[in-house]
Amino acid sequence: MNRQNSQDNKENTPARKRLVIATNNSGKLREFREMLSSFGFEVISMKEAGFTGEIIEDGDTFEENAHIKARTVFEAVGIPTMADDSGLEIDFLDGAPGVYSARYAGEGATDGERCQKVLDEMHGVPRELREARFVCSIYFIYDEDDEYSVRGEVRGYIGDEPLGENGFGYDPIFMLNEDESMATISEEEKNSISHRANAFKKLSEIFKEKFA
Repeated sequence: MNRQNSQDNKENTPARKRLVIATNNSGKLREFREMLSSFGFEVISMKEAGFTGEIIEDGDTFEENAHIKARTVFEAVGIPTMADDSGLEIDFLDGAPGVYSARYAGEGATDGERCQKVLDEMHGVPRELREARFVCSIYFIYDEDDEYSVRGEVRGYIGDEPLGENGFGYDPIFMLNEDESMATISEEEKNSISHRANAFKKLSEIFKEKFA
C-alpha cells in the first residue's frame, strides 16, 4: 500500500521545467545552477539543450550582448533561456576590457594570458588609480511575451599580481581588499557578493513572484 502511494505521488509530481543557460563556460554554469537551485528548474547548458549554432556578440553593451545570446538560443531550442554578458571595467583604461573581456588578449587566450595583459597595462599605476568593477547583465526569456533584463556590479581594484586559485577569468587580479581577491574567497561567498550574484538578486525577486 505504501509502495503504491509512493508510486502515485511520483507520477503526480510535475517534471521540473528545463532552463537553458546560454553558455558552455563550466564556471558560469556552475554558479547559475547554484543560484537557481531553489526555483525548481532543471538547469542545462547550450550543449545539453542541443544548441550547436553560432552566436555573434556584436552589441556595444553588456545588456545588448546578453539579449543577443538569450534570443539566439531561445529561438533555436524553444525553452526558457537565460544569458549573461559580463566583464571587467577598469577606470584607468577608460572602461576596458569591457565587452571585450573574454577576447581582450586575443581569440583563444587563456584566463592567465588575459590577466597578464591587464597587469602589463596597469604596471606602475598607483593604487588610487586602479579602481575597477565587475559588471553583469542577465537577460531571461521565459516565453515570447515574458522577458527580463537586470544588471549587477561589484567594485574592487586591480592587484599587482594574481592571487588565489578559485574562480575563473579575471578573478585572481580583482582585489576586494588588501588580503582577498575574488579568487581567494569560497564559491559560497562569491555567490553572495559577485556581480552575477547581485544581478541575480534582482532577478530572483521576479522569480519569487512567478515560480516560488
